[in-house]
Amino acid sequence: MKISWTPAAAADLEQISDYLFERNPKVTIDITRRIYSAASALSQFPASGRLGRKEGTRELVVTGSPYLIVYDVEKQAVKILRILHGARRWP
Repeated sequence: MKISWTPAAAADLEQISDYLFERNPKVTIDITRRIYSAASALSQFPASGRLGRKEGTRELVVTGSPYLIVYDVEKQAVKILRILHGARRWP
């Protein structure tokens, strides 16, 4: 399956990277790679995440981080909707 990112999800990842870089530059690359790797794995295993809190979505917890990927499975694609911190209120 193809993976696509919404502008909101791309902005979330950029904000996460900026935030981490300001506080601990050493972990920025690791966490960013974990998020991309988890998102990429959804192309082969789109049902690996749990049912989302928002109807019609799924959520995948990014291992080794406090972040989760909110996504939607369409016919031939997985759409990454948001990247959120697990403590953040959603929706």
